[in-house]
This record gives sequence, structure tokens and C-alpha cells, in this order.
Amino acid sequence: MKLTRTFIGLSSAALAATALFATVHYVARAVESGPDLRVDSTPINRDAHSGNSYAPVVKKIAPSVVTIYSSRTVKQRAYANPWMADPFFRQFFGDQYSEDSKPRTSRADWLGSGMIVTADGYILTANHVVEGADEIKVGIQNDKTKYAAKVIGLDPPTDVAILKIEAKDLPAITLGDSDKLEVGDVVLAIGNPFGLGQTVTRGIISALGRSLSDPDDYNPYQRRQYQDFIQTDASINHGNSGGALVDAAGRLIGINDAIFSPSGTSAGIGFAVPINLARSVMEGFLNGGKLARGYLGIDIQSINARLAKEYGAPNANGALVTGVGLDSPAAKAGLLSDDVIVAVNDKEITGADNLRIVISQLRPGVPTHLKIYRNGVAKTLEVTPDERPDLITRDSLKPNNPNSEKPKADALDGVRVQDLTPEIRRQLRARPDLAGALVMEVDNASNAYEAGLHGGDVITEINRQPVANSEDAVRLCKATTSDEIFVKVWRPIGNRVLTVDNIKLAK
Repeated sequence: MKLTRTFIGLSSAALAATALFATVHYVARAVESGPDLRVDSTPINRDAHSGNSYAPVVKKIAPSVVTIYSSRTVKQRAYANPWMADPFFRQFFGDQYSEDSKPRTSRADWLGSGMIVTADGYILTANHVVEGADEIKVGIQNDKTKYAAKVIGLDPPTDVAILKIEAKDLPAITLGDSDKLEVGDVVLAIGNPFGLGQTVTRGIISALGRSLSDPDDYNPYQRRQYQDFIQTDASINHGNSGGALVDAAGRLIGINDAIFSPSGTSAGIGFAVPINLARSVMEGFLNGGKLARGYLGIDIQSINARLAKEYGAPNANGALVTGVGLDSPAAKAGLLSDDVIVAVNDKEITGADNLRIVISQLRPGVPTHLKIYRNGVAKTLEVTPDERPDLITRDSLKPNNPNSEKPKADALDGVRVQDLTPEIRRQLRARPDLAGALVMEVDNASNAYEAGLHGGDVITEINRQPVANSEDAVRLCKATTSDEIFVKVWRPIGNRVLTVDNIKLAK
């Protein structure tokens, strides 16, 4: 049984609760040199016992945390006069009171938080705090002046935004090294929850490398594509978005971004974007004015112990390559489907989410070394990443075609498949040479459903044997005597390998 999880951003609507949906976009400005950041990568002293007060730390960092005021213009359809539906009245008054006449506009004012990261006015915050805003102002602690802010960069995939105010000698916060964090480290969260004013809470890092979405349902079109969140129990609420998560030494190690909220209020679990990820986004925008992400052209998924054994990896770390694009950098380097990537430039890979972030931070055109396992044999490949192309919006999947072949029963209980046709490939936006069996229906009480097989999937391999059509799928399933079946499926968002229990479910 899958539980529905609700994750929401933390920005607070101060004067209006209107839901807003902004167009994804990037705004960048070139500068001649990188930002003058204060960075301290020294590991925290974990042998020292904490004292009775964090007041010295708070006094040091509080001036660097700012309040962000963003305003948006919201257009609303005018309320229709019910009498105007009657043609008798419309002949006298015309369309002046009709539903489409004179749309109304209103202002929606939002509060969030941010951090001063350079003395000359660069500020980091969360993208959802400022995206779509007509006007952005920044309020600095103990300064009644609100500074007009310019958007330097917006990055929805990481939910990071960079602003600039015209000021000098500002109290810039020191950046830490989020790669050196450990579960159990003490952290402080500082922001402006519910518009109450600057507030400090304390907690610990309760987990690292968290994702707010199911990695098996990864969608490259989702807004937060790069997820490597710091999880904390330091209390954060609406209005904390974009605020600081700092370590016990007062160094910025994360940007508060979201909360686990089944009921709409904090449940004691919050998430922050690691500062190393945010810093790479900021430097990407400021060094040349464009955020260029690395691209290898592969589909990947995380692995478990069973997949590691099947594909010859030493353990459950790493990411399984489930597809390689034609003429992609990965294909040119000799990377193959079913390879397991365990390291990039000697940096160990913990899973698919981690690998996506590492690839995104590669510099296009700069050779990179991948350590892989192929059928149990370790290899090193050199690949030169391209710049990641922009994604286009895709239409909803409509695999059912009334003119297609009649579905055939297969050996996977509760699953029906049929042959692919040119029309189905067109609807799926698949390559003309895609071979496999189209899944038409999956019983929600079946092992296949539990493993994540969906209607609209195309089964391309079973136990690493190619599937050309529905008859192949039936034959290979019937021939399997092991307790598990490894099913590779094609989806418009990428290939996946599913592990299906080959044991009859109790009726």
C-alpha cells in the first residue's frame, strides 16, 4: 500500500491566500568574476560538548538573515451577474456585466526569508519565494529600509534563487561544506515564520540525501528535479522558505525549503537544499550569466541488493543505467545499458538522485571519468558531457488505440499486453524501432502492480532477454522458474528495471 505524502514550500502569504502558478524561466546576468563568498570547509568539532547557550552563534549570523517581500498581480475573471444570463436584460445592458468583461486584478503579497552571502548585496533564497513576482524587496535586520531586489537567477529544478540589492558592507554569512555533514549534527534554523519576525529554532540533522518524490517515479519534467535534501527536526514553518540552516559554528549549510505536512502545518520534519548545491547554482549564473548543466544522455535508477546481484555490482550503492541515448556523450564513451555507475571522478555515487546532481554539476566539454561495473567487472570510462538541452512539455500518455490489436493474456498474473503498432509508437512519442510489448492493464492486486508496472509501459526485456512483441513476453515469463523476474520497461520519461516476485499471491 502506498501512502500519499504531502510536501509544501514554506513561503507565507501575508495578505492573500491565492494559489499561484508561475511560468518556469531563468533570468541571468553576467559578471566578470565570481562572487566574493566567505567559505569555511573545516569539519565541525564533534568531540566538543555543547554549552548552555547558542546566543553567540545567533548574534553572529542573525544580521545575515533577511526578510523577503514579494508581490504578484493576480488576474481573476469578473463575477458574472446572474441576471445577465437572461437575454431580456442583456438587450438593455449589453455585455458590460458579462462574465468576460473587465477582469479583476488583485495583489498577493508573500513573505519569505533569505541570506546575505556577499558584502556587496548578493542574496540566496528559495525559488518559490520570488518566482513570478512583480516586485521584490529585502528587509535587513535592524534596518527599517526595504531594498529593491533584482533577480539574478531562478532555478526551479533545485528551487534556488539569487537576488541582488544595491548596498555595501553588508554582514555576509559564512558558507560551510554540506558534504561533510553527518546525521546527528546540531543545526539552527533562522527565518521569518508566519510573519512573526526573525525566529531561531534548534534541532539535529535527522537524515541526509532525502528525496521528496518516489525515485521509481522520477519525472524529468517535475519542478524539483535535483533532490538531495538535508532533513532536520529543527522547527520550520510557513515563511521560513529561503531561510538559513546553519551548523553549530554558525556556518550556512542549507536553505530551508519544504516541510512534511499531511495537515498543512509542520509535523516536525523539514527539508533544506544543501549549500554546496545552491552554491554551484549561484556560481553557474554569475560566471558567464548562464547556468549550464552537464548531460550524458542516460536513463538511470537506484539499485537494491537484488539488482546489485543481478547486474554484478559489489553493493547496493550506485545507479543502474537503464537506457543510453543515440549519439549521446554516454554512447560515444561506450557506456551500455545494464552498466552500474559507482563513481564519477572518484566521487562515490549513492543512488540515482545523487548521480543526477553530480552529472548536472559537470562542466560541459570537460572530460570526466566514470567507474562502472559491467557484468561484475570493474571498468573506467572517459566521457565528455554535453550541455543539457532544455526539456519540452509532453502530452499525457494515451496508449489505448481502438484500432490496435486485441490484447493477449500473458504469464504475469493480472497483466495484459499487446503488440506495438506504428500508431501506438506515435502516441507514445517513441522511436519508430522501439520493440516490446505494450502493457494494457495491470491488476492492482498483482505482484506486477506492487513492483511498479503500469498501463502504458512497454516491456522491452525480461530477465535481460529482449522482448520483440507480446508473444515474447508470454514465452519468457512462462520460461522463468526463479523467484524473481527482472522486467525492463520503456517509459516516455526513461527506462526502468522492475523486480517482480514470481510467486503466486494468496487469493
